[in-house]
Amino acid sequence: MAGTDEDAVAAADDALYVLTAVLLTPAKFPSVLGDDYPEACAALGLAPLADGYGLVLGQDGGGARWTVVIDDVSLVAVAIASWDCGMEYDLSPDERTVVAALPGWPLAVAVAAPGVPAPHDPDPETADGPPLTPPDTSTWGSAQRRLGADEIALQWAMWREQIDDAAFTSPNGGSTGGDKAVAGKVTDDEAADRDAPEDKATGDEGSANESSGEEAAGDKTTGTSGGTEKEVRKGHNGVRRVLAEARAYVDSPPPLGRVRSSFASGDARTLRADGPGWSLVARTDDIAFVLLDDEPGEVLPVGRGPELPGLLEALDKMAVRPS
Repeated sequence: MAGTDEDAVAAADDALYVLTAVLLTPAKFPSVLGDDYPEACAALGLAPLADGYGLVLGQDGGGARWTVVIDDVSLVAVAIASWDCGMEYDLSPDERTVVAALPGWPLAVAVAAPGVPAPHDPDPETADGPPLTPPDTSTWGSAQRRLGADEIALQWAMWREQIDDAAFTSPNGGSTGGDKAVAGKVTDDEAADRDAPEDKATGDEGSANESSGEEAAGDKTTGTSGGTEKEVRKGHNGVRRVLAEARAYVDSPPPLGRVRSSFASGDARTLRADGPGWSLVARTDDIAFVLLDDEPGEVLPVGRGPELPGLLEALDKMAVRPS
């Protein structure tokens, strides 16, 4: 676990203007930071505690960026839920819950606190280590791939309606009918939009949204270029590899958070699985989508066929779920 530097904590707690907060738990963590919960924790120098953390992002009185890590996960969860409902909530962590105060922000934040200098990294003399910076999402790679999967999970209905059920990649990599499948493409802007948490603010911080004149990156979705036709490559090696590795998770559980299950409409669940170089998004009552590091921007649909339903059911049983 990252040691708590008392001077750094004091500097961050002194007149900290809270801009936003996110959860860092096995079932809910910023996927841009890693394929699983331990990897996301390692990006911040934290031990992967079972109960997780809350991350509070803000600025001190001098405008410096700070990420305050607390172990009161429930407090941050309540704050996020309140903000999502349009309610004000004064997120003021008790100093006894502070695990560490880290310089910088690990995620992009689209707003700034009013009445203080523009966001900047803290003075090295007051910071314990180099400042955190958001992962590079300017070009396609693991971070962009995971953000693209986030976008599909969030906008499932929009992506699903682009798929012709008569012709798309089946679980064994072949075609279920016809010669072509409708495949989408995740644009750089779409994936980048998922890089930032939904910037929420209350009290004094509430005016930060107004004064900046900007909308939080996570609050908007740009148009997609989905709907372009793409030839189905029978026996697609990438899809076969992803499904084989996902099946292996059932027999040999992967690191915590690699497979997550969340609510969907009806009795269905939304499944998210990640692995080295790939992400899979699926609905337990429907199809799946695969994204690969080595296929920039491509979204490969996977038909249910005879094997996918059983695989999704098995993954859902072992997946981490929000408490």
